[in-house]
Amino acid sequence: MPVRHFLAVSFVALVTVCPAAFGQSSSAPPPVTFTAEQDHQNMMDQQGIKALRPGPSGDEKAPNHANYDESKANPYPNLPDPLTLNNGEKVTTAKVWWEKRRPEIVDMYEKYVYGRIPDNVPKVTWTVNITDHEMIGFRPVLAKDLIGHVDNTSYPQINVNIHMMLVTPANAKGPVPVLMMFGRSEFPAPNEPKGEDMDRINNAWKSLLIQQDPSLKQVFEQHPAWEPVRNTPFQFPQLNVDGGLPNTWQLIADGWGFALLDPASVQADDGAGVTRGIIGLVNKGQPRKPEDWGALRAWAWGAARALDYLETDPAIDAKHVGIEGVSRYGKAALVTMAFDQRFAMVLVGSSGKGGATLLRRNYGEAVESLTGGEYYWMAGNFMKYGASEATFGSMNPGDIPVDSNELIALCAPRLTFISYGIPEKGDAHWLDHEGSFMATVDAGRVFDLLGAKGLDVQGDYHTAEMPPVNQGLLDGQLAWRQHDGGHTDAPNMKYFIEWADKFIGHKPPE
Repeated sequence: MPVRHFLAVSFVALVTVCPAAFGQSSSAPPPVTFTAEQDHQNMMDQQGIKALRPGPSGDEKAPNHANYDESKANPYPNLPDPLTLNNGEKVTTAKVWWEKRRPEIVDMYEKYVYGRIPDNVPKVTWTVNITDHEMIGFRPVLAKDLIGHVDNTSYPQINVNIHMMLVTPANAKGPVPVLMMFGRSEFPAPNEPKGEDMDRINNAWKSLLIQQDPSLKQVFEQHPAWEPVRNTPFQFPQLNVDGGLPNTWQLIADGWGFALLDPASVQADDGAGVTRGIIGLVNKGQPRKPEDWGALRAWAWGAARALDYLETDPAIDAKHVGIEGVSRYGKAALVTMAFDQRFAMVLVGSSGKGGATLLRRNYGEAVESLTGGEYYWMAGNFMKYGASEATFGSMNPGDIPVDSNELIALCAPRLTFISYGIPEKGDAHWLDHEGSFMATVDAGRVFDLLGAKGLDVQGDYHTAEMPPVNQGLLDGQLAWRQHDGGHTDAPNMKYFIEWADKFIGHKPPE
Protein backbone atom coordinates (compact mmCIF):
# COMPACT_ATOMS: atom_id res chain seq x y z
CA MET A 1 0.00 0.00 0.00
CA PRO A 2 1.20 3.62 -0.47
CA VAL A 3 2.95 5.11 2.56
CA ARG A 4 0.23 7.68 3.27
CA HIS A 5 -2.43 4.94 3.33
CA PHE A 6 -0.33 2.82 5.66
CA LEU A 7 0.14 5.72 8.09
CA ALA A 8 -3.58 6.49 8.04
CA VAL A 9 -4.43 2.85 8.86
CA SER A 10 -1.87 2.86 11.67
CA PHE A 11 -3.38 6.02 13.20
CA VAL A 12 -6.89 4.55 13.12
CA ALA A 13 -5.57 1.43 14.83
CA LEU A 14 -3.91 3.54 17.53
CA VAL A 15 -7.15 5.42 18.23
CA THR A 16 -9.04 2.12 18.39
CA VAL A 17 -6.61 0.62 20.87
CA CYS A 18 -6.16 3.76 23.03
CA PRO A 19 -9.37 5.81 22.78
CA ALA A 20 -8.77 7.45 26.14
CA ALA A 21 -5.71 9.19 24.74
CA PHE A 22 -7.93 11.03 22.30
CA GLY A 23 -11.02 11.47 24.47
CA GLN A 24 -12.28 14.30 26.68
CA SER A 25 -12.88 14.69 30.35
CA SER A 26 -16.38 13.70 31.42
CA SER A 27 -16.28 15.50 34.75
CA ALA A 28 -17.90 18.74 33.52
CA PRO A 29 -21.61 18.89 32.56
CA PRO A 30 -22.06 18.09 28.87
CA PRO A 31 -22.97 20.75 26.31
CA VAL A 32 -26.57 21.18 25.24
CA THR A 33 -27.38 18.87 22.36
CA PHE A 34 -29.77 20.43 19.85
CA THR A 35 -30.62 19.55 16.30
CA ALA A 36 -30.26 22.47 13.90
CA GLU A 37 -34.04 22.80 13.89
CA GLN A 38 -34.19 22.95 17.69
CA ASP A 39 -31.41 25.53 17.87
CA HIS A 40 -33.12 27.62 15.18
CA GLN A 41 -36.40 27.51 17.11
CA ASN A 42 -34.62 28.41 20.34
CA MET A 43 -33.23 31.56 18.72
CA MET A 44 -36.67 32.47 17.37
CA ASP A 45 -38.20 32.01 20.81
CA GLN A 46 -35.56 34.22 22.43
CA GLN A 47 -36.52 37.07 20.12
CA GLY A 48 -40.27 36.61 20.05
CA ILE A 49 -40.31 35.56 16.40
CA LYS A 50 -43.40 33.53 15.62
CA ALA A 51 -42.91 33.06 11.88
CA LEU A 52 -40.22 33.63 9.26
CA ARG A 53 -40.73 34.19 5.56
CA PRO A 54 -39.49 31.10 3.70
CA GLY A 55 -36.42 31.54 1.55
CA PRO A 56 -36.70 31.11 -2.23
CA SER A 57 -35.72 27.95 -4.07
CA GLY A 58 -32.57 27.86 -6.14
CA ASP A 59 -34.42 25.68 -8.66
CA GLU A 60 -35.61 28.04 -11.38
CA LYS A 61 -38.46 25.62 -12.20
CA ALA A 62 -39.83 25.50 -8.64
CA PRO A 63 -43.02 27.46 -7.84
CA ASN A 64 -41.17 29.47 -5.18
CA HIS A 65 -38.07 30.02 -7.29
CA ALA A 66 -35.81 32.98 -6.60
CA ASN A 67 -36.32 36.17 -8.56
CA TYR A 68 -34.05 36.63 -11.56
CA ASP A 69 -35.90 39.55 -13.11
CA GLU A 70 -33.67 42.62 -12.86
CA SER A 71 -36.70 44.93 -12.99
CA LYS A 72 -37.83 43.46 -9.64
CA ALA A 73 -34.39 43.22 -8.06
CA ASN A 74 -34.23 46.52 -6.19
CA PRO A 75 -37.26 46.95 -3.92
CA TYR A 76 -35.05 49.00 -1.55
CA PRO A 77 -33.03 50.93 -4.12
CA ASN A 78 -31.08 53.25 -1.83
CA LEU A 79 -28.16 51.81 0.09
CA PRO A 80 -26.95 52.92 3.50
CA ASP A 81 -24.27 55.54 2.86
CA PRO A 82 -20.84 54.56 4.19
CA LEU A 83 -19.89 58.25 4.14
CA THR A 84 -22.78 59.54 6.26
CA LEU A 85 -22.63 59.34 10.05
CA ASN A 86 -25.59 57.97 11.96
CA ASN A 87 -26.46 61.53 12.98
CA GLY A 88 -26.68 62.57 9.31
CA GLU A 89 -23.36 64.41 9.03
CA LYS A 90 -21.26 63.76 5.94
CA VAL A 91 -17.84 62.15 6.19
CA THR A 92 -15.39 64.28 4.23
CA THR A 93 -12.03 63.43 5.80
CA ALA A 94 -10.07 60.29 6.56
CA LYS A 95 -9.89 61.36 10.21
CA VAL A 96 -13.68 61.32 10.57
CA TRP A 97 -13.83 57.95 8.82
CA TRP A 98 -11.33 56.31 11.18
CA GLU A 99 -12.50 57.95 14.39
CA LYS A 100 -16.27 58.03 13.90
CA ARG A 101 -17.78 56.37 10.84
CA ARG A 102 -15.81 53.13 10.69
CA PRO A 103 -16.49 52.35 14.38
CA GLU A 104 -20.20 53.03 13.78
CA ILE A 105 -20.34 50.56 10.88
CA VAL A 106 -18.38 47.91 12.80
CA ASP A 107 -20.74 48.24 15.75
CA MET A 108 -23.83 47.82 13.57
CA TYR A 109 -22.38 44.77 11.83
CA GLU A 110 -21.55 43.22 15.18
CA LYS A 111 -24.96 43.93 16.68
CA TYR A 112 -27.25 43.17 13.75
CA VAL A 113 -25.44 40.95 11.24
CA TYR A 114 -22.43 38.82 12.23
CA GLY A 115 -22.43 39.02 16.03
CA ARG A 116 -19.89 40.07 18.61
CA ILE A 117 -16.79 38.16 19.62
CA PRO A 118 -17.01 37.77 23.40
CA ASP A 119 -14.41 39.46 25.58
CA ASN A 120 -13.54 36.21 27.32
CA VAL A 121 -12.39 34.11 24.36
CA PRO A 122 -9.52 31.92 25.64
CA LYS A 123 -5.97 32.25 24.36
CA VAL A 124 -4.58 30.04 21.62
CA THR A 125 -1.24 28.27 21.90
CA TRP A 126 0.34 27.17 18.63
CA THR A 127 2.46 24.07 18.22
CA VAL A 128 4.37 22.86 15.17
CA ASN A 129 3.18 19.28 14.93
CA ILE A 130 5.22 18.09 11.93
CA THR A 131 7.72 19.78 9.61
CA ASP A 132 8.23 18.23 6.19
CA HIS A 133 10.49 19.06 3.24
CA GLU A 134 8.47 18.69 0.05
CA MET A 135 8.32 19.72 -3.60
CA ILE A 136 5.58 21.76 -5.25
CA GLY A 137 5.89 22.31 -8.96
CA PHE A 138 9.51 21.06 -8.81
CA ARG A 139 10.30 23.77 -6.26
CA PRO A 140 11.44 22.83 -2.74
CA VAL A 141 9.12 23.94 0.04
CA LEU A 142 8.88 23.65 3.80
CA ALA A 143 5.50 22.41 5.05
CA LYS A 144 4.52 22.86 8.70
CA ASP A 145 1.50 21.14 10.19
CA LEU A 146 0.28 23.45 12.97
CA ILE A 147 -2.21 23.04 15.79
CA GLY A 148 -3.57 26.04 17.69
CA HIS A 149 -4.92 24.68 20.97
CA VAL A 150 -7.58 26.87 22.54
CA ASP A 151 -7.33 26.92 26.32
CA ASN A 152 -10.36 24.98 27.54
CA THR A 153 -9.62 24.87 31.26
CA SER A 154 -12.83 26.83 31.86
CA TYR A 155 -14.90 24.09 30.15
CA PRO A 156 -12.97 20.85 29.49
CA GLN A 157 -15.94 19.18 27.81
CA ILE A 158 -15.21 21.05 24.56
CA ASN A 159 -11.84 20.80 22.86
CA VAL A 160 -10.95 23.22 20.05
CA ASN A 161 -7.75 22.69 18.09
CA ILE A 162 -7.32 24.99 15.10
CA HIS A 163 -5.62 23.16 12.23
CA MET A 164 -3.40 25.00 9.76
CA MET A 165 -0.88 23.91 7.16
CA LEU A 166 1.80 26.50 6.36
CA VAL A 167 3.89 26.06 3.20
CA THR A 168 6.76 28.37 2.28
CA PRO A 169 9.48 28.30 -0.41
CA ALA A 170 12.53 26.53 1.02
CA ASN A 171 15.04 28.70 -0.84
CA ALA A 172 13.51 32.13 -0.16
CA LYS A 173 16.09 34.84 0.48
CA GLY A 174 13.89 36.61 2.99
CA PRO A 175 10.39 36.72 4.51
CA VAL A 176 7.65 35.96 1.98
CA PRO A 177 4.07 37.16 1.57
CA VAL A 178 1.46 34.54 2.42
CA LEU A 179 -2.08 33.88 1.23
CA MET A 180 -4.16 32.19 3.93
CA MET A 181 -6.91 30.09 2.37
CA PHE A 182 -9.97 28.59 4.02
CA GLY A 183 -10.06 24.89 3.26
CA ARG A 184 -8.87 21.45 4.24
CA SER A 185 -5.46 21.46 5.91
CA GLU A 186 -3.23 18.68 4.63
CA PHE A 187 0.32 18.19 3.42
CA PRO A 188 0.39 19.16 -0.25
CA ALA A 189 3.04 16.64 -1.35
CA PRO A 190 4.10 14.40 1.56
CA ASN A 191 7.78 13.47 1.50
CA GLU A 192 7.94 9.67 1.52
CA PRO A 193 10.76 7.29 2.49
CA LYS A 194 12.78 6.13 -0.51
CA GLY A 195 15.64 3.82 -1.34
CA GLU A 196 17.20 2.02 1.61
CA ASP A 197 14.65 3.49 4.02
CA MET A 198 11.82 1.97 2.01
CA ASP A 199 13.69 -1.35 1.83
CA ARG A 200 13.93 -1.39 5.64
CA ILE A 201 10.21 -0.75 5.99
CA ASN A 202 9.32 -3.56 3.59
CA ASN A 203 11.74 -6.02 5.20
CA ALA A 204 10.21 -5.25 8.61
CA TRP A 205 6.69 -5.72 7.26
CA LYS A 206 7.58 -9.07 5.71
CA SER A 207 9.21 -10.26 8.93
CA LEU A 208 6.14 -9.34 10.95
CA LEU A 209 3.83 -11.07 8.47
CA ILE A 210 5.92 -14.23 8.54
CA GLN A 211 5.86 -14.24 12.35
CA GLN A 212 2.06 -14.11 12.20
CA ASP A 213 1.79 -16.70 9.43
CA PRO A 214 5.00 -18.71 8.74
CA SER A 215 3.54 -20.06 5.49
CA LEU A 216 3.91 -16.59 3.99
CA LYS A 217 7.68 -17.13 3.82
CA GLN A 218 7.15 -19.41 0.85
CA VAL A 219 4.80 -16.88 -0.79
CA PHE A 220 7.44 -14.14 -0.50
CA GLU A 221 10.10 -16.46 -1.92
CA GLN A 222 7.88 -17.11 -4.94
CA HIS A 223 7.30 -13.35 -5.42
CA PRO A 224 10.61 -11.76 -4.42
CA ALA A 225 9.96 -8.44 -6.22
CA TRP A 226 6.65 -7.76 -4.49
CA GLU A 227 6.73 -5.20 -1.68
CA PRO A 228 3.96 -4.47 0.86
CA VAL A 229 4.58 -0.71 0.70
CA ARG A 230 5.24 1.23 -2.49
CA ASN A 231 6.07 4.86 -3.19
CA THR A 232 3.17 6.94 -4.46
CA PRO A 233 3.58 7.32 -8.24
CA PHE A 234 4.20 10.84 -9.51
CA GLN A 235 1.02 12.47 -10.69
CA PHE A 236 0.92 15.73 -12.59
CA PRO A 237 -1.52 18.04 -10.77
CA GLN A 238 -5.03 18.59 -11.97
CA LEU A 239 -5.07 21.88 -13.85
CA ASN A 240 -7.40 24.73 -12.97
CA VAL A 241 -10.48 25.15 -15.12
CA ASP A 242 -8.66 27.83 -17.12
CA GLY A 243 -5.84 25.42 -17.90
CA GLY A 244 -3.51 27.01 -15.37
CA LEU A 245 -1.53 25.29 -12.66
CA PRO A 246 -3.17 24.85 -9.23
CA ASN A 247 -3.40 27.95 -7.07
CA THR A 248 -0.80 26.63 -4.66
CA TRP A 249 1.68 25.98 -7.45
CA GLN A 250 1.18 29.50 -8.79
CA LEU A 251 1.77 31.03 -5.36
CA ILE A 252 4.96 29.07 -4.72
CA ALA A 253 6.27 29.79 -8.23
CA ASP A 254 5.78 33.52 -7.59
CA GLY A 255 7.70 33.34 -4.33
CA TRP A 256 4.68 33.42 -2.02
CA GLY A 257 3.83 31.04 0.79
CA PHE A 258 0.35 29.79 1.54
CA ALA A 259 -1.54 28.62 4.61
CA LEU A 260 -4.47 26.22 4.54
CA LEU A 261 -6.78 26.92 7.46
CA ASP A 262 -9.48 24.35 8.26
CA PRO A 263 -12.60 26.31 9.30
CA ALA A 264 -14.28 23.16 10.62
CA SER A 265 -11.55 22.90 13.25
CA VAL A 266 -12.72 26.29 14.57
CA GLN A 267 -16.49 25.96 14.25
CA ALA A 268 -18.73 23.38 12.60
CA ASP A 269 -20.62 24.41 9.48
CA ASP A 270 -24.05 23.51 10.83
CA GLY A 271 -26.63 24.75 13.29
CA ALA A 272 -26.35 21.70 15.52
CA GLY A 273 -22.72 22.60 16.16
CA VAL A 274 -23.17 26.05 17.71
CA THR A 275 -23.10 24.63 21.24
CA ARG A 276 -19.68 23.21 20.39
CA GLY A 277 -16.61 24.55 18.60
CA ILE A 278 -15.24 27.92 19.69
CA ILE A 279 -18.74 29.39 20.07
CA GLY A 280 -19.80 26.52 22.32
CA LEU A 281 -16.56 26.60 24.30
CA VAL A 282 -16.98 30.27 25.19
CA ASN A 283 -20.66 29.70 26.02
CA LYS A 284 -19.79 26.59 28.10
CA GLY A 285 -22.01 24.46 25.89
CA GLN A 286 -25.09 26.66 26.13
CA PRO A 287 -27.12 28.07 23.20
CA ARG A 288 -26.27 31.49 21.79
CA LYS A 289 -27.83 34.78 22.72
CA PRO A 290 -29.08 37.01 19.86
CA GLU A 291 -25.94 39.18 19.70
CA ASP A 292 -23.51 36.26 19.92
CA TRP A 293 -21.26 35.54 16.97
CA GLY A 294 -22.18 33.13 14.20
CA ALA A 295 -19.98 30.77 12.21
CA LEU A 296 -18.74 33.42 9.74
CA ARG A 297 -17.37 35.55 12.56
CA ALA A 298 -15.98 32.45 14.30
CA TRP A 299 -14.10 31.41 11.16
CA ALA A 300 -12.77 34.96 10.86
CA TRP A 301 -11.65 34.79 14.50
CA GLY A 302 -9.81 31.57 13.68
CA ALA A 303 -8.05 33.27 10.77
CA ALA A 304 -7.01 36.11 13.08
CA ARG A 305 -5.51 33.62 15.54
CA ALA A 306 -3.66 31.96 12.66
CA LEU A 307 -2.26 35.38 11.75
CA ASP A 308 -1.08 35.70 15.35
CA TYR A 309 1.14 32.69 14.68
CA LEU A 310 2.34 33.94 11.30
CA GLU A 311 3.48 37.16 12.96
CA THR A 312 5.93 35.09 15.02
CA ASP A 313 7.40 33.10 12.13
CA PRO A 314 10.56 34.74 10.70
CA ALA A 315 9.94 33.15 7.30
CA ILE A 316 6.74 35.19 6.88
CA ASP A 317 6.34 38.80 5.78
CA ALA A 318 3.57 39.40 8.32
CA LYS A 319 2.77 42.85 6.87
CA HIS A 320 1.71 41.17 3.63
CA VAL A 321 -0.60 38.32 4.64
CA GLY A 322 -3.81 37.88 2.66
CA ILE A 323 -6.99 35.87 3.18
CA GLU A 324 -8.94 33.91 0.56
CA GLY A 325 -12.09 31.83 0.32
CA VAL A 326 -14.85 30.75 -2.09
CA SER A 327 -18.62 30.60 -1.55
CA ARG A 328 -19.39 30.50 2.21
CA TYR A 329 -15.66 30.80 2.80
CA GLY A 330 -15.65 33.77 0.45
CA LYS A 331 -18.08 35.38 2.87
CA ALA A 332 -15.76 34.45 5.73
CA ALA A 333 -12.72 35.86 3.93
CA LEU A 334 -14.47 39.22 3.42
CA VAL A 335 -15.62 39.29 7.06
CA THR A 336 -12.06 38.49 8.17
CA MET A 337 -10.62 41.32 6.11
CA ALA A 338 -13.27 43.79 7.23
CA PHE A 339 -12.79 43.24 10.96
CA ASP A 340 -9.04 42.59 11.25
CA GLN A 341 -6.97 45.39 9.76
CA ARG A 342 -3.75 43.39 10.02
CA PHE A 343 -4.69 41.46 6.87
CA ALA A 344 -3.16 43.26 3.90
CA MET A 345 -5.26 41.78 1.10
CA VAL A 346 -8.23 39.59 0.32
CA LEU A 347 -9.45 37.48 -2.61
CA VAL A 348 -13.23 37.07 -2.23
CA GLY A 349 -14.53 34.26 -4.41
CA SER A 350 -18.21 33.94 -5.37
CA SER A 351 -19.45 35.01 -1.95
CA GLY A 352 -23.12 35.91 -2.50
CA LYS A 353 -25.44 37.07 0.31
CA GLY A 354 -23.68 37.62 3.60
CA GLY A 355 -20.56 38.41 1.58
CA ALA A 356 -20.10 40.92 -1.23
CA THR A 357 -23.67 40.83 -2.60
CA LEU A 358 -26.16 43.47 -1.47
CA LEU A 359 -28.54 42.22 1.20
CA ARG A 360 -31.26 44.58 -0.06
CA ARG A 361 -31.33 43.06 -3.52
CA ASN A 362 -34.18 40.70 -4.35
CA TYR A 363 -32.21 38.53 -6.73
CA GLY A 364 -31.25 34.89 -6.19
CA GLU A 365 -30.14 34.09 -2.66
CA ALA A 366 -32.19 36.11 -0.20
CA VAL A 367 -31.94 37.39 3.34
CA GLU A 368 -34.57 34.74 4.10
CA SER A 369 -32.04 32.12 2.99
CA LEU A 370 -29.72 33.39 5.71
CA THR A 371 -32.44 33.57 8.38
CA GLY A 372 -33.62 30.06 7.54
CA GLY A 373 -31.28 27.13 6.95
CA GLU A 374 -28.10 29.19 7.06
CA TYR A 375 -29.03 31.17 10.19
CA TYR A 376 -26.03 29.90 12.17
CA TRP A 377 -23.61 31.80 9.90
CA MET A 378 -25.02 35.03 11.31
CA ALA A 379 -25.87 36.59 14.67
CA GLY A 380 -29.26 35.55 16.01
CA ASN A 381 -30.36 39.19 15.70
CA PHE A 382 -30.14 38.87 11.92
CA MET A 383 -33.16 36.55 11.95
CA LYS A 384 -35.40 39.54 12.67
CA TYR A 385 -35.02 40.72 9.07
CA GLY A 386 -36.77 37.59 7.84
CA ALA A 387 -39.59 37.78 10.39
CA SER A 388 -43.14 37.92 9.07
CA GLU A 389 -44.73 37.71 12.52
CA ALA A 390 -43.11 38.61 15.83
CA THR A 391 -43.70 40.49 19.06
CA PHE A 392 -41.98 43.47 17.41
CA GLY A 393 -44.12 43.18 14.27
CA SER A 394 -42.29 42.24 11.09
CA MET A 395 -39.06 43.30 9.41
CA ASN A 396 -37.52 43.01 5.95
CA PRO A 397 -34.12 43.52 4.27
CA GLY A 398 -34.80 47.23 3.93
CA ASP A 399 -34.63 47.51 7.72
CA ILE A 400 -31.03 46.30 7.94
CA PRO A 401 -28.96 49.34 8.95
CA VAL A 402 -25.91 48.27 6.92
CA ASP A 403 -25.23 46.59 3.61
CA SER A 404 -22.35 44.91 1.81
CA ASN A 405 -21.12 48.16 0.23
CA GLU A 406 -20.15 49.09 3.78
CA LEU A 407 -18.65 45.67 4.51
CA ILE A 408 -16.34 46.10 1.51
CA ALA A 409 -15.67 49.69 2.60
CA LEU A 410 -14.36 48.38 5.95
CA CYS A 411 -11.51 46.80 3.98
CA ALA A 412 -10.31 50.16 2.64
CA PRO A 413 -7.66 51.17 1.79
CA ARG A 414 -6.21 47.64 1.79
CA LEU A 415 -6.11 45.41 -1.30
CA THR A 416 -9.57 43.97 -1.97
CA PHE A 417 -10.27 41.74 -5.00
CA ILE A 418 -13.89 40.66 -5.65
CA SER A 419 -14.06 37.57 -7.89
CA TYR A 420 -16.90 35.77 -9.64
CA GLY A 421 -17.42 33.24 -12.42
CA ILE A 422 -20.34 32.85 -14.80
CA PRO A 423 -23.68 31.01 -14.44
CA GLU A 424 -23.10 28.99 -17.60
CA LYS A 425 -20.17 27.24 -15.90
CA GLY A 426 -21.79 26.81 -12.49
CA ASP A 427 -21.37 30.16 -10.70
CA ALA A 428 -25.12 30.40 -10.38
CA HIS A 429 -27.39 33.44 -10.84
CA TRP A 430 -28.23 32.68 -7.20
CA LEU A 431 -25.06 34.58 -6.20
CA ASP A 432 -26.23 37.84 -7.81
CA HIS A 433 -23.06 39.00 -9.56
CA GLU A 434 -24.68 42.34 -10.39
CA GLY A 435 -25.48 42.97 -6.72
CA SER A 436 -21.85 42.38 -5.78
CA PHE A 437 -20.67 44.72 -8.51
CA MET A 438 -23.03 47.45 -7.29
CA ALA A 439 -21.71 47.07 -3.73
CA THR A 440 -18.10 47.18 -4.92
CA VAL A 441 -18.72 50.32 -6.97
CA ASP A 442 -20.20 52.17 -4.01
CA ALA A 443 -17.48 51.02 -1.61
CA GLY A 444 -14.96 52.63 -3.92
CA ARG A 445 -15.88 56.07 -2.56
CA VAL A 446 -14.30 55.11 0.77
CA PHE A 447 -11.16 53.83 -0.92
CA ASP A 448 -10.91 57.15 -2.77
CA LEU A 449 -11.39 59.12 0.46
CA LEU A 450 -8.52 57.19 2.10
CA GLY A 451 -6.07 57.86 -0.74
CA ALA A 452 -6.51 54.53 -2.50
CA LYS A 453 -8.40 53.88 -5.74
CA GLY A 454 -11.83 52.32 -6.24
CA LEU A 455 -13.18 50.87 -9.47
CA ASP A 456 -12.62 52.91 -12.62
CA VAL A 457 -16.23 53.07 -13.84
CA GLN A 458 -18.64 55.68 -15.05
CA GLY A 459 -21.60 56.53 -12.81
CA ASP A 460 -22.62 55.34 -9.36
CA TYR A 461 -23.94 51.99 -8.19
CA HIS A 462 -27.31 52.73 -9.79
CA THR A 463 -25.93 53.29 -13.29
CA ALA A 464 -22.42 51.76 -13.58
CA GLU A 465 -22.28 48.82 -15.98
CA MET A 466 -20.49 45.58 -15.20
CA PRO A 467 -17.47 45.07 -17.48
CA PRO A 468 -17.49 42.15 -19.91
CA VAL A 469 -16.43 38.72 -18.65
CA ASN A 470 -12.62 38.37 -18.42
CA GLN A 471 -12.17 42.14 -18.49
CA GLY A 472 -10.94 42.99 -15.02
CA LEU A 473 -10.94 46.32 -13.25
CA LEU A 474 -7.52 45.92 -11.64
CA ASP A 475 -5.95 49.37 -11.64
CA GLY A 476 -6.75 50.26 -8.03
CA GLN A 477 -6.56 48.82 -4.55
CA LEU A 478 -10.19 47.77 -5.01
CA ALA A 479 -10.50 45.27 -7.87
CA TRP A 480 -13.23 43.36 -9.68
CA ARG A 481 -13.00 40.55 -12.21
CA GLN A 482 -15.55 38.08 -13.49
CA HIS A 483 -13.83 35.11 -15.13
CA ASP A 484 -15.39 32.63 -17.55
CA GLY A 485 -15.18 29.66 -15.17
CA GLY A 486 -17.54 28.31 -12.55
CA HIS A 487 -17.92 28.42 -8.76
CA THR A 488 -14.24 28.97 -8.05
CA ASP A 489 -11.70 31.77 -7.98
CA ALA A 490 -8.96 29.65 -9.57
CA PRO A 491 -9.07 31.40 -12.98
CA ASN A 492 -8.52 34.71 -11.17
CA MET A 493 -5.56 33.57 -9.07
CA LYS A 494 -2.91 34.57 -11.58
CA TYR A 495 -4.51 38.01 -11.92
CA PHE A 496 -4.72 38.36 -8.14
CA ILE A 497 -1.03 37.49 -7.68
CA GLU A 498 0.13 39.91 -10.38
CA TRP A 499 -2.18 42.64 -9.03
CA ALA A 500 -1.04 42.15 -5.43
CA ASP A 501 2.64 42.00 -6.40
CA LYS A 502 2.30 45.38 -8.07
CA PHE A 503 0.98 47.06 -4.93
CA ILE A 504 3.17 45.35 -2.31
CA GLY A 505 6.35 45.61 -4.36
CA HIS A 506 6.97 41.86 -4.51
CA LYS A 507 9.07 40.38 -7.30
CA PRO A 508 8.93 36.70 -8.30
CA PRO A 509 12.17 34.71 -7.90
CA GLU A 510 14.35 34.61 -10.99
